[in-house]
Amino acid sequence: MKAHFLKKLAAEALLALLVVLAATGCGHQSGTGKPSTGVPQKQKEVIVSAAISLKDALEQIKKNYTEKYPEVKLTCNLGSSGSLQKQIEQGAPADLFISAGASQMDQLAAKGLIDTASRITLLGNELVLITPQNGPEIRDFSDLAGPAVKKIALGLPDTVPAGKYSQETLVNLKLWDRLQPKLVMANNVRQVLTYVETGDVDAGFVYRSDVLAGKNIRVALTVPDNLHKPIVYPAAVLKNARQKDEARKFLNYLASPEGMQVFEEYGFKSGKK
Repeated sequence: MKAHFLKKLAAEALLALLVVLAATGCGHQSGTGKPSTGVPQKQKEVIVSAAISLKDALEQIKKNYTEKYPEVKLTCNLGSSGSLQKQIEQGAPADLFISAGASQMDQLAAKGLIDTASRITLLGNELVLITPQNGPEIRDFSDLAGPAVKKIALGLPDTVPAGKYSQETLVNLKLWDRLQPKLVMANNVRQVLTYVETGDVDAGFVYRSDVLAGKNIRVALTVPDNLHKPIVYPAAVLKNARQKDEARKFLNYLASPEGMQVFEEYGFKSGKK
């Protein structure tokens, strides 16, 4: 009888403990460092469609920003600026667009798809020619036409801004037609980087910022600015953004000294003149 009573008492005590634990959430701490109330805080998701050349810088900025503002969830959709533009035109959800070229942003603006008042020139960059670490020696752009260089990678000019700048460069150097048999087109600038890293091509055009993410590569030549249109990264909040206020807040952060410091660490220039 006594054993039965003790068993019943233990069961009641365990049940009471479970009720207490359920009510307190075991003192679990949220990202704010404060004990949880047991009711999860709903995050506001900001979807950022951005040029893939921003990948590494945005990963660091995303980490910094969400530590500072844990109530915000940043989702980055990365790709070539042209493909992202088409996604937005077709109604894909996005709150903020950062392009690696003015053309894509201009086309969205012409269709009334961005908040034009929010548009800024966020960043600048440089175009460089890279080769594998043990690749052919290239001391002048004319060397691209020589027998040592068999394949040259660049982004598709119609959808990849870096590819468009590369095309403009080769046209101005009067090499575009001559090099056609050697050209290998890539879907985005990071694919160009991969082709050079793996030795699938002998040279490729990428941004200066991409070089920092590369392995077993070297910069052969820096492309003079007068050989192509200015490299700019415009950014704007989209007209149909679901989180307009949070998107504006994040854009302001990107352009702030704190955000710009990260971009500069990853090889970008400030877009401010």
